[in-house]
Amino acid sequence: MVPALRLFKLLHRTRQEVFKNDTRALEAARQKINEEFKNNQSETSEEKINELLKIASDVEVILRTSVIQAVHTDSDKILLLPRKDLLQDNIPYFDKPTKKHES
Repeated sequence: MVPALRLFKLLHRTRQEVFKNDTRALEAARQKINEEFKNNQSETSEEKINELLKIASDVEVILRTSVIQAVHTDSDKILLLPRKDLLQDNIPYFDKPTKKHES
């Protein structure tokens, strides 16, 4: 499969996962992805195409690893809805700094 088409499909799958149950965000992301790919579909410079593919790939990673859904449950409360792949084990906190090795 052509790298651009593979990335296009991956962005849409990521969009569906990240913005699940949020129709407004789903539609806005769909429109933006389609618009960006359509605006650049006639690009012929290999260097520019590689740059655009890198940007699209970076966007996919940021969406997948940094976006978290939140729902207003009250006027001053928000419920965070993290996806399972975003949750990580806590790293223990050490109050005392570790010693630096002297060379």
